[in-house]
Amino acid sequence: MKKYLLSTSTIFGLPWGITAADAADCGDVTLAVHNVQSAEVLTFVDKFILENGYGCNVQTVPGDTVPTTTSMVEKGDPDVSSETWIDLLPEIVPRGVADGKIVLGAAALPDGGIQGLWIPKYLADAHPDIKTIDDALKHPELFPDPEDASKGVIFNGAAGWGATIVTAQLFKAYDASERGFRLLDPGSAAGLDGAIAKAYERKEGFITYYWAPTALLGKYEMVMLQPTVPHDAAEWKRCNTNLECPDPKVNAWPVDKVYTVVTKAFADRTSPEVMAYFNTRGWSNDTVGKLMAWQTENQAAGEEGAQHFLEQNKDIWSKWVPADVAEKVEAAL
Repeated sequence: MKKYLLSTSTIFGLPWGITAADAADCGDVTLAVHNVQSAEVLTFVDKFILENGYGCNVQTVPGDTVPTTTSMVEKGDPDVSSETWIDLLPEIVPRGVADGKIVLGAAALPDGGIQGLWIPKYLADAHPDIKTIDDALKHPELFPDPEDASKGVIFNGAAGWGATIVTAQLFKAYDASERGFRLLDPGSAAGLDGAIAKAYERKEGFITYYWAPTALLGKYEMVMLQPTVPHDAAEWKRCNTNLECPDPKVNAWPVDKVYTVVTKAFADRTSPEVMAYFNTRGWSNDTVGKLMAWQTENQAAGEEGAQHFLEQNKDIWSKWVPADVAEKVEAAL
């Protein structure tokens, strides 16, 4: 797909209609671009609005949940993580807030994030007795490992994701290895999606970590396996999120709180109007799911998805900003 963001007219290096004073009020901003589709597109929505509506000088840097948030707490950089699944960081985020290193903005996903282990719907339909994780682990033969059909397979997340640690700990807790399963490391987010797509299109059985909202779950119908116990927050914090913990217990994924995280240093130096934006902005799972499906169908990157969202959904994003800022953003589209 050949579609690019329209260039914004500039005078002396500043976006049209924004004065040097406006840019000085906002200042420089570094936004982390996470290796997750929903986080990536939200970051580029933020970038466009901050540059064209508030006159910020925006730089994007690559990131992921654990390393980015850790860096924000320990080094004060980058300035903003637009979408952060904070329950995956039960030590880092509370400590960072308590120590005055980071502050939480608005919920990026007010509906919350849903995570867990999923199986293809065609397999769930064929085996209606499989409802829980424990049910599935009784049948490694239904989820053959592509490298060793005598074993079952569970696809894990990518390196750097907090969820990858949790999946590995739950794999231990359920004694999945002793029950004939292997935990497959996909190497990357693209590797995970590729493994799912390949197995799904071949109508093979598999268990995989995944989360919602996502375009992939919109394309491939999946059923989340139910946990066998309720969520235990203390155990989650003690061991399920700590790869070094030797004795993880079976636990349920929580419905995650997904927030925008901002360094305290940036919150103090930027304008109150910019912080008001970060304390307001958020979108529903339905909205972001539809946007990601559009991106996937059109092979659109995060910047293109952001442009599409801003062009098609003024009724949503205009509520995040004052009327004069909305006019500047609309004029720049």
